[in-house]
Amino acid sequence: MNKKIIIKELGLKDYKETWEYQEELFQSILSIKSENRKLNQEVETPNYLLYVEHSHVYTLGKSGDMSNMLLSESQLAEKGAAFYKINRGGDITYHGPGQVVGYPILDLENFFTDIHKYLRFLEEAVILTLAEYGVVATRSQGETGVWIDVGTPFARKICAMGVRASRWVTMHGFALNVNSDLGYFDHIIPCGIRGKAVASLNNELGVKFVDEQDVKEKITKHLVDLFQMQLM
Repeated sequence: MNKKIIIKELGLKDYKETWEYQEELFQSILSIKSENRKLNQEVETPNYLLYVEHSHVYTLGKSGDMSNMLLSESQLAEKGAAFYKINRGGDITYHGPGQVVGYPILDLENFFTDIHKYLRFLEEAVILTLAEYGVVATRSQGETGVWIDVGTPFARKICAMGVRASRWVTMHGFALNVNSDLGYFDHIIPCGIRGKAVASLNNELGVKFVDEQDVKEKITKHLVDLFQMQLM
């Protein structure tokens, strides 16, 4: 089992280009697994974690409801935002500047074969990261992602998650609002959940800007610990 993880910093990158790149890595891992089975061999499969920032974009998961997008095509253009229907789980979400987006492309057979556990570990890495900033975050029953003030009228989501998995290979991932313009969430029903607000780390801390590189380093550290990975 290969527990090494290759971290790739993609910077500001178009959503569709990144999606295509994810697919390329995802399919390459599936191909290795297929060849291993066919030839009865044990070639190691790689694991990747892509960090990226996107320009304004809304994405709708395969089980999502189009009515949760509140803008027309022309209004999207006015906002300078793109829209894609994509092949992850979950409903609608927003990506944009100031957000730390992580796409783990892992062969879970290198770690454990349990999608539920995988999602909980992603959530836990974000919860532990936020705790380092003094922000108490948690899970919300039946709602994937990371939340603040769960069980109160002020419950708000700070990190959205949606993944795809095939033969234990994952893609897509998490989006943590760090310095996000939360106004863009007003144009959707985030994750299809009515009546719940969204949050960003800088607002929670009452500051203008949080160092996003520092946030990524903290998330990586916790993912490495939880999954017992080895950094390349």
